[in-house]
Amino acid sequence: MPVISVPDPHWITALEGIEDAELVAWDLKDSAPRDDIEVVVPPYMGNAARLARLAELPRLQAVQLVTAGYEHAVPYLPSGVALANGAGIHDTSTAELALALMLASQRRIPDFVRAQESGKWLRAAGAPSLADRRVLVVGYGSVGRAIVSRLQAFEAQVTAVASRARGGDELVDRVHGVDELPSLLPDAEIVVLIVPLTDSTRHLADAEFLAALPDDALVVNVARGGVVDTDALLAECRTGRLRAALDVTDPEPLPSEHPLWRTEGVLISPHVGGASTAFEPRALRFLRRELAAYAEGLGLRHIVHRA
Repeated sequence: MPVISVPDPHWITALEGIEDAELVAWDLKDSAPRDDIEVVVPPYMGNAARLARLAELPRLQAVQLVTAGYEHAVPYLPSGVALANGAGIHDTSTAELALALMLASQRRIPDFVRAQESGKWLRAAGAPSLADRRVLVVGYGSVGRAIVSRLQAFEAQVTAVASRARGGDELVDRVHGVDELPSLLPDAEIVVLIVPLTDSTRHLADAEFLAALPDDALVVNVARGGVVDTDALLAECRTGRLRAALDVTDPEPLPSEHPLWRTEGVLISPHVGGASTAFEPRALRFLRRELAAYAEGLGLRHIVHRA
């Protein structure tokens, strides 16, 4: 019977009924409560350096994250251990924030908030809608699809991009390959970045990428800060040519003195895409399914890396 650690004691109760597995609570703040743990579910939020404690477990077989991103865990993965991500857990919450950032930026909500503080009635008719905008979604995994489905409800014109071109699905007629970006960017009024951070995606949105966008385009990053070249984005936004809505930044947290905070046309949220009340119920449903499958000998289904 595998021993599986979860980060919160009340999750043990919530996951009650998983047969053929023993659940123990461990948040990685201290040494492991026992040395026969086979699968670790780390905390959702917390210092990644705590993952160094994984090396204390001689029987560790796998780490099951409850985040979609996994680059923070790779350096701490002991040899021979599999890493699985929380595919699908954050689809709802991250897609919701992506739409909120787009709507707020397009409809000038930050301007209205600032005006309200001084009791000023702005004359602001004619702000660009989200409806009818040409939106390029770069990253067509589960979160990307969730964003596309919501964009369609807002009557936007959506183009999807993935690492390779492929046929369409119920949401889009076709999925374009990342190699097609040079021909797609000049027509994009809004570009949404929702790709994992890898060697191939670091600084994907570099100076050349940004220069290809039309004037007044909106760059929305709900992926990882390193997907965007911060200096290149700052240069474009400072001139007023581009706008940005960022849930993630590089560096992160963004230092208080960083000029992005004070650049007109830039809206920043503090990496809260997945951190809403939608997280826990979806995380628990995901873990119940995945951990039960593991206990039955079927393994974890969303392996993204093996040390």
